[in-house]
Amino acid sequence: MQTTYRLKGNAFYYIIFAPAFLLILFLTIYPVFSVLVNSLYKYNFLSEGKTFIGLHNFKQILGEGIFRTAFVNTVIFSLVATITEATLGVALALLFYGRFAGKRAAMTTVIFPMMISTMVICAIWKTMYHYDIGVLNYLLTSLGFGRVGWLTDQSIALVSVMIVDVWQWTPFAFIIVQAGLNSVPTELFEAAHIDGAGYFGTLFHITIPILANQILLVFLLRTIDTFRIFDKVYALTQGGPGNATETVSYFIYREGFSFFNLGRASAASVYTLLVIAVIATLYIRNILKEES
Repeated sequence: MQTTYRLKGNAFYYIIFAPAFLLILFLTIYPVFSVLVNSLYKYNFLSEGKTFIGLHNFKQILGEGIFRTAFVNTVIFSLVATITEATLGVALALLFYGRFAGKRAAMTTVIFPMMISTMVICAIWKTMYHYDIGVLNYLLTSLGFGRVGWLTDQSIALVSVMIVDVWQWTPFAFIIVQAGLNSVPTELFEAAHIDGAGYFGTLFHITIPILANQILLVFLLRTIDTFRIFDKVYALTQGGPGNATETVSYFIYREGFSFFNLGRASAASVYTLLVIAVIATLYIRNILKEES
């Protein structure tokens, strides 16, 4: 009797979760499988049919300087932006720890950039970066310095895009780290203070180790997000000047939606998927190791 009841209960749960499972299956596994298949074909959306070419697309794009440049730019962007956002997020969480007058207003101001649409943020920063009428160049000329081509100088264009990303997503790191910090009993810090531990001793021997999982989570989520950066590049520079801000995601977009080479775009997408999968595996392994 109990076995029959349990089977009926399990069947009920399977029926309830089946629609969600099928939706996830359709929205994730099918697109990934489709990309994997298309990457093995010479497939131009404007031409008729597909031609099976095996791994030729993978070998071809790896041999192209523009893809290698895009990959290097993506790695640099991901590393610098992620480390900067995580560091600033931890610093802000420590700064906002405890109670002080005006904390709510200050936190609202800090979190505000994350609540704005990316396209709106890019429009604001593109105006600020403008060579002739931008506020940044106005300030530089007011101080006696020359104008800077924030989005037109190949040496600093990628850094300019990074600044926009850091400004928008540092609040995300701040929220995660602060949530972890607020969960730490204040008695722990009071005991460290009584034992004679200084600020930096408490920071590096107690606070940071306790927040290790939250910091790793920030690194995981921001690394994945920055490695597939597209929107800011598209809105601010469109990969220019030259290929200075070309990223893998923009390379995929250009191959797929400008040149309609879906086979090459799919191959580049597979490379991105593999890199993100490796990064996620390493981070999750470290998180699980910390928890155990």
